Amino acid sequence: MNPLMARLMPYPFEKLKQLTANITPASLPEVAWSIGEPKHAAPEFLSPVLNQNLGGFSQYPATNGLPALREAISQWCQRRFQLPDGSLTADRNVLPVTGTREALFSVVQALFDASSAKRDVWMPNPFYQIYEGATYLAGGEPRYLPCLAETGYLPDFSGLTDADWDNCQMLFLCTPGNPSGQPLSLEQLQHLIRKAINHDVLLISDECYSELYRDEANPPPGLLQAAAAMGHTDYRNCLVFHSLSKRSNLPGLRSGFVAGDARLIAEFLRYRTYHGCAMPLPHQQVSIAAWQDESHVAANRALYNQKYQALHDILSDKMPVRIPEASFYLWPNLERDDTQVACDWLEQSNIRVLPGQYLCRTIDGVTPGYGHVRIALVAELDACIDAAERLRRLL
Repeated sequence: MNPLMARLMPYPFEKLKQLTANITPASLPEVAWSIGEPKHAAPEFLSPVLNQNLGGFSQYPATNGLPALREAISQWCQRRFQLPDGSLTADRNVLPVTGTREALFSVVQALFDASSAKRDVWMPNPFYQIYEGATYLAGGEPRYLPCLAETGYLPDFSGLTDADWDNCQMLFLCTPGNPSGQPLSLEQLQHLIRKAINHDVLLISDECYSELYRDEANPPPGLLQAAAAMGHTDYRNCLVFHSLSKRSNLPGLRSGFVAGDARLIAEFLRYRTYHGCAMPLPHQQVSIAAWQDESHVAANRALYNQKYQALHDILSDKMPVRIPEASFYLWPNLERDDTQVACDWLEQSNIRVLPGQYLCRTIDGVTPGYGHVRIALVAELDACIDAAERLRRLL
């Protein structure tokens, strides 16, 4: 067995299952706010697309996907992130993937140089556990960058020295953040790009929540947008990851993409031809249609915005309810043991949430998620309102 497997930590939901194994939930309908799995209906206009392309299941798909899918992704990126025409080409800069979870994991296996003296892979703390697991299995060393209230729930990149940067080989960004929903600004992203170029660091930007923003006039910026705005249109050392799971309520489709530095895309494609993870052709046709439509995405945002406002109205005088700029999470600091909160809410109200400390590592005695719970507002509006009213009575 690969000895690096021993370094993998229990997944947060495994820990939550163990924590609550002996709890009898309240006799109320369950509200699952623990897992970030979208529950809104999939867009209806995609059903005929899937049905018309069922014959594609009889063919092996190419690893790099259909040219039409790569073109749809390229055009979407250019529209959404104001990229110069032709700077992000379908042939060289875009690669469809079977969901960003596997791609975020496998890109580290493909591109991390285990022979290098630079061993660090930086990631936010709290973080998506795939970042850490990918790092361990590639032979790297995670360095956790705390995301605290006093730094706006973002890493304090200004506190990193040039010597720190010289030890870093890869940096995971999550913008907008999971669980805070806080996006990095254009200026912050450009600072990171300059550092990455000067110190030869690969920037891996997980932007899966980028389309779930609150203000229609101010969508959060992305890494490629920041690069293009500073004239860095070869996107060197920059890779972004996007998904249809959250944007289009299609988590089971397993469809996303990676885009950016053409040299890195070519190497990742070479790895993936051996990895064996090509997207089925009918899924690609559905993906093309989804990336070409924005009306269903705007409707999706409106549903989340309704839920945020409803919870704020019901609970803001009982607990901190900070509506984030993006994502579908709340990240309240309840200033008490978050594992006990998760147990109490389940036992007394049948509401499942994830303790914040399960998304973190304790570094120098500090656990950034302690006292917080992650609330995923994925249930339908009526269920979220019902859960909020239960919490109001409980609190």
